[in-house]
Parts: sequence; C-alpha cells; structure tokens
Amino acid sequence: MEKLNIICVDDQREVLSAVLKDLAPLNDYFHVEDCESADEALELMDELDAEGEYVALVISDHVMPGKTGVELLTEVSQDSRFRFTKKVLLTGQATHQDTIAAINRARIESYFEKPWKAEVLLTSARNLITEYVFDMGFDYQPWIDILDNSVIFRRLQ
Repeated sequence: MEKLNIICVDDQREVLSAVLKDLAPLNDYFHVEDCESADEALELMDELDAEGEYVALVISDHVMPGKTGVELLTEVSQDSRFRFTKKVLLTGQATHQDTIAAINRARIESYFEKPWKAEVLLTSARNLITEYVFDMGFDYQPWIDILDNSVIFRRLQ
C-alpha cells in the first residue's frame, strides 16, 4: 500500500497544533507531518519523495518568515513530482492580491480564513485526499473507511 502524507505548515506552534488536532481522525490512515516554515516543508517533501512516499495534501499558512504560503504552494504546483498534490491555504492575513496569486499561480484547491471550523477543514481534507487517490490511480480500497464516499461515487460513475 502506498504511503500517503499530509503536510501542515505554520510558523506559529499553537496554530499548527490546532490544525493537527483537527486532522487527528486521519492519523490512523495517513502520516500527518508538521513544519514551521516553507523551506522545512520543501525539504520534507524531497525526503518523502526520495523514500517513495507520496504527498497527498499540503495545508499552509500564508504569512511566514522567509517564503510565504503562496510562494510555497506555487513551488509545489510547479514541481512535476507533486503535480497531483492538493493544496490548501489557511490564513488570517492574506490580502486580496495574495488570494488571487494563490488561486492563479499556486492552483490551490481550498482557502480557509482563520479561525476555521474544524469539521469543515477535516471534510475538505478527506475530499481532497480522495481526489488525490483517484488522480494518482491508486486502489482506494485500503482507505475506504476514511475517504469521502461522495467523491468515490462520483469518480466511479
């Protein structure tokens, strides 16, 4: 079975902890990793790829020291190894221009403003991971208990 990873990126530890808590129901099925910077996330993605693992989802804050979340997600979207990786921008400080850049350059799938609703973030993550599994052509059966059944039904029609 393929090893799927979710990477959460935020420079504020308390925010990162909240995201990890909200995604905890996914822990039995996927590796949920946390990074405190864009560079740390990119390094982790390189390591996971080198080990034959997959990055299904990246959830990133926008305003961070060094590279912003939009810059991170843009790099991810331009890397052919991660062309199917789903991307979420989770922020409280993005400007209108930042949001447009995230959509146009980074090709994000979702945008959440802080504070977010835990159940909405979890539902979105499940949906996006399900899309990723199908986009990659993986057998969805090993994850059937956690994937989004509506996406599975739609994809199987």
